[in-house]
Formats: sequence, structure tokens, C-alpha cells
Amino acid sequence: MLTSPPSFSDIKRAHQRISKYIYNTPVMTSANLDELAGCHMFFKCENFQKIGAFKMRGATNAIFSFRPEERTNGFACHSSGNHGQAVALAAKLAGSKAYVVMPKGAPKVKVEAVKGYGGEVILCEPTEASRESTCNEVIERTGAILIHPFNDYNIIAGQATASKELIEEVENLDALIAPVGGGGLASGMSLVAHYLDPNLELYVGEPEKVDDCYQSLKKGKLISNKTSNTIADGLKASIGPKTFDILKEHINDVLLVSEQEIIHAMKLIWERMKIVIEPSCAVPFAAILKNPKIFEGKRVGVILTGGNVDLTKLPF
Repeated sequence: MLTSPPSFSDIKRAHQRISKYIYNTPVMTSANLDELAGCHMFFKCENFQKIGAFKMRGATNAIFSFRPEERTNGFACHSSGNHGQAVALAAKLAGSKAYVVMPKGAPKVKVEAVKGYGGEVILCEPTEASRESTCNEVIERTGAILIHPFNDYNIIAGQATASKELIEEVENLDALIAPVGGGGLASGMSLVAHYLDPNLELYVGEPEKVDDCYQSLKKGKLISNKTSNTIADGLKASIGPKTFDILKEHINDVLLVSEQEIIHAMKLIWERMKIVIEPSCAVPFAAILKNPKIFEGKRVGVILTGGNVDLTKLPF
């Protein structure tokens, strides 16, 4: 298990470890959206990943880092959806069991998906404190191993493989942007860019209503979210100590977007690219549209994080 930020060798090993369990997802472009944004965007489509989100990478790397004899009591996590689905499927592939603590009110499509992958769902109150305490109770009862959604170097190494694939496939990128919730994906992106192309500009998009990453980097210490009231349900978590330490070293800026800007960006991608993305996934594109001067004329890698949407509750 990794006890310090992943080296490039760690990330390459993670990529080898998970390659037969994940997809190398396509990179798509849209001349129409490029014209709107005033830059050239390369969308890494993790909405086409197994379980419909990038989270499959980190969960698979973390679970398969344990030897078979260490997996007997299963794995536990807390998640609003995508991480839970990833842990459920990765545990199943590893011949083990998954216990997934989910907040009441989590999208029904995500709860049903966790069950469909063989995970046992335990519902809790929709607060971070409740998620953590309920998860600890499950671990005490079952002896399961905690798979943290983001504050875990093995998770970060797995998530980093998405940016590794993007940088290796698309030449001469000027910038990368991902959304930030707990920061696992953004940390992985930061490290890979640092190792492969230190000149890349690195940005993260974040909803204004859950701007803990913005506040934490500005104040130089961890600041937790006061609310979780955003349509971007995958970005409600506050960043952790491990992700904070990586992000503060490497990120150029955190770009905040409003709820309406997220919905507008999501709708544009549905309409113009004909692909399904969830609200969290639209945050980086919303940030590009809001900050044309930063991205003008540049070649920008954009990580589309997931496409697990409750079709009965679309915001447009």
C-alpha cells in the first residue's frame, strides 16, 4: 500500500494492475463547442468507463493492491454513488464483498446500480459526519477494509491513469482541467502532469456552493464545506489532507461556477456532443465557458468524469 504521494512508477504500476478491468476511454472533440469556448477541447470520456465513471480506476487499484487472503472480510466505503458502484464492482471482480454507505436521497439510479453490482447498501443521514460514523460501524461489525473515496494514495494513483491516457494520446496540450470534490481525480491529474509535462497549466472547476477547495487553497489550510446544496452531487465532499497537500503544490487555479452555469454546460454537451454526462461532469466545461481569457486559443484536456444520471430528474 502506498504511504506517500504516488511516483510516476507507482502510477504506471497502477495502470498495469487495472488495465484488464477498465476501459481506455475515448477522447472526443466538438468543433461546435470549440467555437463557443474559443479554444480547442479534448474531452476524456470517463462517462463511458465501467460503472459510468472514472471512480472505477481508483477503486480497482486500491482493492487489487490487497493480496487475495487480505480480501476475505470484504471492503467498505461511503459514497453518494459513483465510488460506491466502483467499490462494489471491483470487490466483485476480486471475489470479495462490498458494503456501501450511501446518504438518504442519493440518486436512485446510483443506489440501484450499487446493488446491481452485488454491493450491500446501508443508508445514512446526508451529512459527512453521518457517512463516516456509519461506515466505521460497518467496519467494526464486518472487519471490512475501508476504501476511502479520495484521501488514499492508492485511489489517487488509480485516478491518475485517466490523465495519463489523455496526455499520452493528445499531443501538445496547453492545459488540463477536471472537477474537484474530494480531490482524488484532480490530485492524480496534477501528479501525472508534473511527471509527464511540467509546463501544462492545471485547473480545477468547483461549484460555488461547495467551494472548500477554493477556500482551502486561498487560506492555506483545510476548510470544510458548510453545505452540500449543489446539483453536482458527485462534488459534495470536502478535500482531504492528502489531496490538499498535492493540489496546493501543483494547481494553477480553482475556477468557481454557479448552479445555472453547470446546468447550461451540461445541456450543451448533451445537445451538441450527443452524450450523457452528469452535472458534476459539466463543471470543468462550465469553468472554461466562464473564463474565456484563460483558455483562449489553447489546447485543453477536459476530463468528463461520469454519466450516471437519474433521467426522471434532469435539470433542463
